[in-house]
Amino acid sequence: MALEQRLQIKQSLQLRMTPQLRQAIKILQLSRPELESMITDELCQNPVLEESADQIVEHNLELRSGDPEAGESEAGEAAIQDHEPEAVEQVGQVELEEYLDRHSGDIHGSVGAGSDRDDNRDRLFENATAADDSLADALIDQLALLMMSDEERRIATMIVGNLDEEGYLACNIDEIAFAAGVSREAVEEAREIVQELEPPGCGSIDLRECLLVQLRLIGYESDDYVVQVVDRHLKDLESQKYDKVARDLGTEPGEIIEAHRIIRTLDPKPGHNFGASDTRYITPDAYIVKLDDEFQVMLNDDGIPALQVSPYYREMLEPPVGHANDVGDAKGYLQDKVRSALWLIKSIEQRQRTLRKVVESIVRFQHEFLVHGVCQLRPMVLKDVAADIGMHESTVSRATSGKYVHTPQGLFELKWFFTSSLHSTDGGDDVSSETVKQKIEAIIQHESPRQPFSDQYICEKLSKENIDIARRTVAKYRESLGILPSSKRRRVVALD
Repeated sequence: MALEQRLQIKQSLQLRMTPQLRQAIKILQLSRPELESMITDELCQNPVLEESADQIVEHNLELRSGDPEAGESEAGEAAIQDHEPEAVEQVGQVELEEYLDRHSGDIHGSVGAGSDRDDNRDRLFENATAADDSLADALIDQLALLMMSDEERRIATMIVGNLDEEGYLACNIDEIAFAAGVSREAVEEAREIVQELEPPGCGSIDLRECLLVQLRLIGYESDDYVVQVVDRHLKDLESQKYDKVARDLGTEPGEIIEAHRIIRTLDPKPGHNFGASDTRYITPDAYIVKLDDEFQVMLNDDGIPALQVSPYYREMLEPPVGHANDVGDAKGYLQDKVRSALWLIKSIEQRQRTLRKVVESIVRFQHEFLVHGVCQLRPMVLKDVAADIGMHESTVSRATSGKYVHTPQGLFELKWFFTSSLHSTDGGDDVSSETVKQKIEAIIQHESPRQPFSDQYICEKLSKENIDIARRTVAKYRESLGILPSSKRRRVVALD
């Protein structure tokens, strides 16, 4: 068969990402503070967008995608829910003139509201707290009171500027000497001055030097056991190998235990009390409350300003009676801004609807957790919620990213509910990893300080509760809880 070239017209559907849909996806995954910041920016950049004085009002602005019967913003929502970013259907433009004709009165595009939202914004600077003095400020203030040469003060100030948040020197001594144009010995002399400031030990290279500086300032000599332990046996002390340290130093284990008690009074992180960040309170995106033996989901719209299209600019777009409806540059600009404002309003509403669906699905899956706590937390993955609400897993992931929910059991991040599972040896239901972590923590809390439980013992104890878990998994969960190994948890009565 001969090959030939032909021109052929073919009609096909193409999936592509539109700028409006990119914005909708971005809004969906924003955390609450980020959403508030984005709305503030949009209010500054879009002249037709303004805050509404009314409370939230449901409306039916149709962003058409070819189906005039589509409701509840199905065009944009279906595109986000059912398609991945690489394949998303195109959403059509808003029929602006039809919208203006349909809404001849006040335009309600309200999203979120709060009677005191304006007051909260006005008190923004009033509620701001003064920043605490940083470690660098405290040390520089002390340097100003000391008698030293200008050269020493300059080097010491440079050292203070290169301390990390724990008070240790964050760079090499040779680097400071090169930057200051002085010798290494000059830097060491200035560093000794910094180390003797309050808190003592700042500017040290490592933990050993930091503790030695503090012991020297207290008054211990180099031949004292406590100094020798810090200088030569910090690793053995960490593992509480008192007999080994005592043999090496030619003394009794009781002396080493007493030295350990003294070392425990020192500060291994001299800068941790300075520059601490202010307490940040998390505002939940949703509340789960129990009403009449049922759990209800309430979205938190407080703090998110209500948005609407400005009636003033809407009137500017309406042609005067008896005049042709010509589209000039100014009117075209306003039409683009109105479309942008409407899409923003619908995207935020869609975000709230998606968030509500996800939280309601979590309530259905985690009913026992809401009643009894973490011990009844059910294993759950994104796929479970996605199948329950008819959305894609990526949509559920975006909807839960950086968002929190207040439950009868406390405040939790939505991502926290999605946990892996461990099999039950008796053929029962799988157990959530968070539940296992709680069991491990409870077992360790009831151990003897002098004989802590090993990971193998915890593994065997969980096996008796029909939980199939390996020792290395116990170790991984223990580390995630910030609990030390049994060899480092063992305590001596003399230290307590």
